[in-house]
Amino acid sequence: MNLDGIWELLQNFETTKVVGYLQEADLQKLIKSPYFLGSAATLAIVALVMKWRLLLTVVMFVTGFVYLLTYTIEQGTSLEGGITNDTLAVFIGGGAVLVFLAIYLLFIRND
Repeated sequence: MNLDGIWELLQNFETTKVVGYLQEADLQKLIKSPYFLGSAATLAIVALVMKWRLLLTVVMFVTGFVYLLTYTIEQGTSLEGGITNDTLAVFIGGGAVLVFLAIYLLFIRND
């Protein structure tokens, strides 16, 4: 793979393309899908039993972030009344909790 191929690959991650993809994606269907929830639960249980902390952290983080995005999209995040939006506060607080949980599970906790 030459430098032009890498450059073309990185152009797919432009902000406008990523935002457009997230707007087209139907996260409400994903979080309510029994296949997604079942596979996430199965992976979490296997990771917990096998003590694979990285896999457990990734599964919990992805599932939590998808739920957080779904909740935020359902409630709406209009900033017309100022930055004091309850849904935005839940998104920021939930994201902070997810990040701190991931840091704790990966770096702080010792078995």
